[in-house]
Amino acid sequence: MLETQNTVHPQAPPQVFSITDAAAARIAFLLSDEPPGTKFWVRVDGGGCSGFQYHFDLTPGNLCPADLLIQRGGASVAVDEVSLEFLQNAVLDYEEDLSSAGFVVKNPNATARCGCGNSFSVAL
Repeated sequence: MLETQNTVHPQAPPQVFSITDAAAARIAFLLSDEPPGTKFWVRVDGGGCSGFQYHFDLTPGNLCPADLLIQRGGASVAVDEVSLEFLQNAVLDYEEDLSSAGFVVKNPNATARCGCGNSFSVAL
């Protein structure tokens, strides 16, 4: 697993969110066809069948001082300050098998999740 480092915005807490080697490699591949400055954004939105859902986006979006930016091997992953609260100690992975391929968030804060794995709930 790759270690999280936040060199762009040091106010964001270190080791809050990390990415695996597989996720970094896939993100670097996706970003290779994008304009310079594009980042892979991970966001938590309200909605989904369990209350919250993960959202992934490729965009050059501007970083705020408390956002997290992980840069590894050509991958630039950004997480906004609000989403970081739901992603404490979570890991972004990329999994492939014979029937599917995609990004998976392994979130220790999720108390329940839907069958597709993209929607989750947390205890308040």
